[in-house]
Amino acid sequence: MLAKLSTRPGARRRVLTGALGAFGLALLGAGLPAAGADGDEPDLSRFHDQKITWSRCEGEDMPKDLQCGKVTVPLDYARPRAGTLDLALARYRATGHKRGSVLLNFGGPGGPGVPELAYGGKDFMELTNRYDVVTFDPRGVGRSSPVSCGDGEEDAFAAIDGTEDDLSHPRDVLDQLKKAAALCAAHSGPVLKHIGTVDSARDMDVLRAALGDKKLNYLGFSYGTRLGAVYAAQFPDKVGRVALDGVDTLTEPLTEQGAAGARGQQIALDGFVDWCVEDIACPFGQDARSAREHVLRLVRSLDEDPVPTDFGEPFSGQDLVSAFSQALYSKEWWPSLERALAQLVEDGDASGVMAFATRGTTLPVRQRAGGLVDEEDVPLDNLPAALMAINCADDPDRPGAAGLTKELSGLRAAYEQASPIFGRYRLTQVLMCYGRPKGTDFIREKVKDVDTPRMLLVGTRGDPATPYRWTEETAKRLGDSAVVLDNKGEGHTGYASSKCVHRKVTEFLLYGTLPPSGSSCGAEERRR
Repeated sequence: MLAKLSTRPGARRRVLTGALGAFGLALLGAGLPAAGADGDEPDLSRFHDQKITWSRCEGEDMPKDLQCGKVTVPLDYARPRAGTLDLALARYRATGHKRGSVLLNFGGPGGPGVPELAYGGKDFMELTNRYDVVTFDPRGVGRSSPVSCGDGEEDAFAAIDGTEDDLSHPRDVLDQLKKAAALCAAHSGPVLKHIGTVDSARDMDVLRAALGDKKLNYLGFSYGTRLGAVYAAQFPDKVGRVALDGVDTLTEPLTEQGAAGARGQQIALDGFVDWCVEDIACPFGQDARSAREHVLRLVRSLDEDPVPTDFGEPFSGQDLVSAFSQALYSKEWWPSLERALAQLVEDGDASGVMAFATRGTTLPVRQRAGGLVDEEDVPLDNLPAALMAINCADDPDRPGAAGLTKELSGLRAAYEQASPIFGRYRLTQVLMCYGRPKGTDFIREKVKDVDTPRMLLVGTRGDPATPYRWTEETAKRLGDSAVVLDNKGEGHTGYASSKCVHRKVTEFLLYGTLPPSGSSCGAEERRR
């Protein structure tokens, strides 16, 4: 699940103005020494021993004190000499007595770290008292060999177009989904076969070593908690101070995750509508029930008749759903969302809601050689394409055509019951795993009873994306190493919204001070 991605214009402009980038793979070398002899455990010393060169970040409105760099990792950890790729990095340097680095992952899967740290770094400045605060664009994400589906996502949405007729020929739906998967493979390149949390966790260990840290200190949000848990299972002896906020599930199938997400997002949308109708400027009127119906009609009308935009492709109802998905993660964004919706409803102007949307159009492929992709070449659909690719790679369930044909109608009914707004969008994301290779079973089978120092897990009771029960389930699965902090507030994750959570996580990362497991932060302590 995505953490609260930045909606600042500078960050979004990088998504909404780029052309479809290339694969960003630096095959056979990237200037590194030759690998050691093959064996049961391939020699990764050349990756661990590399030195990161830091320099001022290039790009519009980048903070002057933010530094950027890159780290080179194997494309395939089983065959490290078969090719490499570069990962984009950013850091704020420690200002006090340095004890190492703390690595951040903001969620997703599919969220790039570099722009998030650039435009949301103020929340982490206290950590620079002891650490270099570092983040990265994971493989397949942002500037790090970004994946894309071309028109595949649009084709998948067309396959589940909201009518009853499409389900009368489920085989046609599956054929369309298989074509969509093929388009994703064609547009993404070699990295698609080596994407997923297991590989990204190994990348983090290369990054840890390249940073010169003996242990990984880590703060992960939302999907970043899954990434942190997988790292702990793979490298238990390298775990330092690890905090996981907005805890993801390690065991639920994607179909159940999607339905849970749709329900949570519908609850959040209902909360926004209740808030909106109290304002005379609310574009949906002052009655909550009719306002909810208005929102649903708006989504459906935009799917039937999208509005034109300055980016070449019209803005559809599913684009609006994507915008809702981002904007509802935090109440602090609600006033901006209300104004953007008024622009759309009253003037037919989608530019405001597009600032929240993560989906986009795709332009012709422009091949590039080398490592990192330029920011203007990151595919417009990279975030949703990476989200689907990583989720599919992490999930071993691949029902066959016969099973899906039998279950398709029931699945859509269940998702629409979970949310008439978000159900179709979430179901399509789940169904896009059809036609892809089976995912790993490592997370379900191996990420449990980790033998590590104690880790802090934060769950928020009113979280619309990662239900609190996932915190409890994941803590039980991780075993005695897990220490749970119960945040009795609302919104997705707690570090940026609760003074109490912020203080306790910061104290743990800086000084190693942990709260008693099961202790709580009250809802009244939410930051304003």
